[in-house]
Amino acid sequence: MVLVVSLLPFGSKAQTKPSQPVALTQRQQDFVDLRFGMFIHFNIPTFMEDDWADPEASPTLFNPTKLDCSQWAKAAKSAKMSYGALTTKHHSGFCIWDTKTTNYNVMNSPLKRDVVKEYAEAFRANGLKVMLYYSILDTHHKLRPGFITKKHVAMVKAQLTELLTNYGEISALIIDGWDAPWSRISYDDIPFEEVYRHIKSIQPNCLVMDLNAAKYPAEALFYTDIKSYEQGAGQHISKETNRLPALSCLPINKAWFWKTAFPTEPVKDPAVLVNDNLIPFNKAYCNFILNVAPNRDGLIDDNALAALAKIGEIWPNNDLRAILPVFDAPIISTNLAKHQPSNASWSNDMWIMDFGNDDNFKTAWMSNPSVKKPWYEVVFEQEKAFNLITVLEKQPAITQYRLEYFTNGNWKPILTSSNTGRAKINRFNTVKGSRVRILLDEFTSPPAIAEFGVYHEQN
Repeated sequence: MVLVVSLLPFGSKAQTKPSQPVALTQRQQDFVDLRFGMFIHFNIPTFMEDDWADPEASPTLFNPTKLDCSQWAKAAKSAKMSYGALTTKHHSGFCIWDTKTTNYNVMNSPLKRDVVKEYAEAFRANGLKVMLYYSILDTHHKLRPGFITKKHVAMVKAQLTELLTNYGEISALIIDGWDAPWSRISYDDIPFEEVYRHIKSIQPNCLVMDLNAAKYPAEALFYTDIKSYEQGAGQHISKETNRLPALSCLPINKAWFWKTAFPTEPVKDPAVLVNDNLIPFNKAYCNFILNVAPNRDGLIDDNALAALAKIGEIWPNNDLRAILPVFDAPIISTNLAKHQPSNASWSNDMWIMDFGNDDNFKTAWMSNPSVKKPWYEVVFEQEKAFNLITVLEKQPAITQYRLEYFTNGNWKPILTSSNTGRAKINRFNTVKGSRVRILLDEFTSPPAIAEFGVYHEQN
């Protein structure tokens, strides 16, 4: 393993200057308006039968002798797609751009061509937006649980600097392998807010989409600008209740990366993709991204090409624009309350107070039904500054509550709210205290708090 980290952008090709910032809510609406795009899983796993590649696989495997990114772009256009998203680096750490951060990259393969550059140029030439996928989990460089160092954080930032500096405007980064149950790399191990602000400092209009929908509730944007749903992982958007800008992804084949059986196996039915996914998702503020995996020659198979053309024939793409409702800004800061000591009024059965801040939305502190005025608090070792408190209920029950903080020997009020939603996002002017609590004044059934979060958002 050779790791060379530099935070300086390289070369002069396609240097990107920060464009005039556009309000995040407008960028989120713009993303929803794009409606339909092509996910392109193409990396060293393409040359294996496994989506998770051997982290020590030789770069000599990567040899797409007929690589033609223009074919991909034209195929996307045939389906009336509006953008693409390419896997610049998957979980095994192989980079398909001319990176200066590691020797484990495409320039040391037989191809010796910058695939990200060719993809970006081809898609723009065909009037398509350019997005990039990037994995935080990187088993080749040992960016995995138990081995993460400050050098890994520097590598992530350096690689993102290259991707956001040398390939023109990047509409969005789709980030994977971060705070997922299977990656086990938390937003503290690789600090989310630091990376998020780094991305925005280079390209302020680049959306940050983290594929973390399995963990965080559907009612709020936690650690992402766009709520993501991977259907193959059992993540399904509610077409009836969703009120957030969203993305749903699905492969046209049975797997994300190309397999030798793909050319002769049926792909998913274009009519089903249009009528059961694309049209209803668009009505629910959700963009649909369909993965089409190029083969080992670097070309999309004929059966997938035919399906994409058929989608373009049957999808009218003329529905009225779905205007996003008002929603809370994304939460990107560290949860100060996570795993801190907590207290509460009498709990129900085994569901005591530590279930209310264990970073697990499937568990909860539950108030005993006999308690008329329940409360819940988190205790810090010393006073901390904070300006955001989240209350995520197991089921919506709380209809009136007060938030207070403890300082100089006294409890002081923060706010009173009658928010009846399951996800209660409370922003306020910064205060500083050693304890914070919620007093539950009115509720329709015994309250159950899945997660009580405390944050200090930076301006």
